[in-house]
Amino acid sequence: MNLHSLKPAAKSTKNSKRIGRGQGSGKGGTSTKGHKGAQSRSGYSRKIGFEGGQMPIYRILPKRGFKNRNRIAYNAINLSTLQILSEKTGAKEVDLELLMANGLAKKKSLIKVLAKGELTAKLTVAAHAFSAAAKTAIENAGGKVVTLLQKAEIAEPVAESKQAKIETENTEE
Repeated sequence: MNLHSLKPAAKSTKNSKRIGRGQGSGKGGTSTKGHKGAQSRSGYSRKIGFEGGQMPIYRILPKRGFKNRNRIAYNAINLSTLQILSEKTGAKEVDLELLMANGLAKKKSLIKVLAKGELTAKLTVAAHAFSAAAKTAIENAGGKVVTLLQKAEIAEPVAESKQAKIETENTEE
């Protein structure tokens, strides 16, 4: 076998459609684009969602719901995951660094502990939020719950600082 004798497998390649190469080819004249209309013109690209002139589905269906811009997205960690993590690592304290080291969280993610599964290990769990059932389950197992501050709680709320500024201006007068 030499490089010059190599060929692709049988029927694995297909010749491209040669359009606009004369009437004898069967694909000359209109070059497979038909007569007239936008699709026969050069530079035509169909709009996303265009359905040939009929009423598009996105205009038929009603608008539903909204996306809350102030939503706080938590990374959910279950009690069963904490139990497996404590058995695997032997750690007595579960914090953001331990979760990041085991691929369960990212640096900037907010953690919420949920009560799915059972926890028998005595753990000190540090997270941004806890469900009520998870909190009681951790404390019943003999562990501690440490609630971390979120960025919004660390920074002073803008509305309160503006209100305080207005009140100090009014008292000076």
